[in-house]
Amino acid sequence: MKGQDWYQADEVAEEYDDVRFSGGGQLIDRREKEAVLAALGPIDPGHRVLEVACGTGRFTTMLADQGADVVGLDVSREMLEQAREKVAAAGHADTVEFLRGDASRLPFPDDHFDTVVAMRFFHLMDDPVPFAKELRRVSRDQVFFDTFNGRSLRTLYTWLLPMGSRLYSERQVAAMLGEAGLTLANEEHDFVLPYGFYRELPGAVAKPFRALDELAGDTIPGDYVASVSYWDARVPEEE
Repeated sequence: MKGQDWYQADEVAEEYDDVRFSGGGQLIDRREKEAVLAALGPIDPGHRVLEVACGTGRFTTMLADQGADVVGLDVSREMLEQAREKVAAAGHADTVEFLRGDASRLPFPDDHFDTVVAMRFFHLMDDPVPFAKELRRVSRDQVFFDTFNGRSLRTLYTWLLPMGSRLYSERQVAAMLGEAGLTLANEEHDFVLPYGFYRELPGAVAKPFRALDELAGDTIPGDYVASVSYWDARVPEEE
């Protein structure tokens, strides 16, 4: 997995949210959370969610706020420390479980969760199929994840990132889902201007660019060159 050592550095974990989700990055955080909540819909009490690559607990905390029973898994002990602090501050320390582990060998039985969420995960994979199969194995119904797209402006700078970044075509995602035994229920594409652009701007400056970005994204060409895709995949019902 790309970037495993990088994510386990104390300074990276401590500064992760501030670097990515302050200023213009708040728009990214908001959109990602909207995408997750829209895919999951109303969450009934006891809805079991596994968040793979939970990082600093942004989505973990949000899902616990919605009433889900959440397990957050990450390979980085340092990231999990940040997540535990965030969840505790939100009052969910007794209802959220965190595990350090490898997503290719999940310590859960088949169909254990209603939903598996894997945000900011598949861009780190050299070979994503075994991971997709494992996420599907432990999910009874739904696997929701995002990818970065190879036909987008992200191709101009992804090689500068500390761990690199795997970019996908829609055909590659479809093939991965097929091999994992998942079917696609819905997809959304967003951010014509890539994440890195927004992070460099103050929030007030980023907002008008985001408004233009959304207008462009509502067109066929804008949708085609979007840098991020959100995929809502389902476990087929047994015949």
